[in-house]
Amino acid sequence: MDQSQDNLSGMPQGAIQLSRKSWTAYVGPLLRLLVVVVLAVAGMYWQAPYWPVFAMVLLIPVCLIGYQFWLLSSYRLYYDEVGVWVYSGVLPWKRGVSGVKWRDLDEAIFVNSFLSWVTSSYTIQLRHRFTKAIEISESSMAQGKQVAIAVNQEQRKRLSSAEDRRVGAE
Repeated sequence: MDQSQDNLSGMPQGAIQLSRKSWTAYVGPLLRLLVVVVLAVAGMYWQAPYWPVFAMVLLIPVCLIGYQFWLLSSYRLYYDEVGVWVYSGVLPWKRGVSGVKWRDLDEAIFVNSFLSWVTSSYTIQLRHRFTKAIEISESSMAQGKQVAIAVNQEQRKRLSSAEDRRVGAE
């Protein structure tokens, strides 16, 4: 079954979860929420007669930022027998899986920087073997360094077992 074309409601059974979004992915939306709340409270304080207007204006950004938090919490990077996949989405028409099959995977890498090293939150990239395009590139993934190592080890294991089957058949 080609899961890259199938909108799943979650990870399939037997899949190994590798990573989720790190806490660093939530920092931007949290700062935006803080700014919106501070501005709205200041407006309510200085313009007390208009507090219902400020409350309504505050409601829309808070809902949008809440949706961002919900969306970030939906990200799952996992692998199964077919390949490595990233699942995301909370609304039915936005849920989906994309990824790369084992046979097409070249390598998994993590992008290193001082901040990613300190927070252990890396950008993970999975490259396609034939086109050298980046099939999956996800920023702020928890334990990204270990994820890249695990994917590469699994890829090596699968390649060596395929080689053993091929040699055994000859």
